[in-house]
Amino acid sequence: MDKGILPYRSGVGLMLINREGKIFCGERRDTPGAWQMPQGGLRKGEPPEEAALRELKEEIGVDGAEIIGRTQTPLRYDFPDFLEHRSVYRGKYRGQEQHWFALRFTGDDTEIDLVAHNDHEGPEFTAWRWCSPPDMLANIVPFKRAVYEAVLAEFAPLFQA
Repeated sequence: MDKGILPYRSGVGLMLINREGKIFCGERRDTPGAWQMPQGGLRKGEPPEEAALRELKEEIGVDGAEIIGRTQTPLRYDFPDFLEHRSVYRGKYRGQEQHWFALRFTGDDTEIDLVAHNDHEGPEFTAWRWCSPPDMLANIVPFKRAVYEAVLAEFAPLFQA
């Protein structure tokens, strides 16, 4: 099937910001050395705000966060060809269209739990750390870089808040 006619998978992306203005970044289980912010799919009929809080809990165990920003429009990226052989979305989606949210982390680091709330596939992340915006960009996979640059630019005023 022509990848260009496939739809985008609807989802959310989450920029969790701590009190020091650092961003949560996790190392992907399936791609060692690739760090990213949490993200996940929208369930049918689920409001994006609900999905954002649900995914935050499922992927990193966090309840202590409040939404402080949302991108004006959803952002898209295409799946690269080299992922086709291992993607569960193979032949279903061209890429992802995500509503991005900025969240202020109101808990403490002990709340972060990468394994307690994941499904049968295992944890999304194997390690985590707090990153500066430039560090986040330096460690994202190239096919998501444009989305991350747009998210960081739109949410930049929140780092000073």
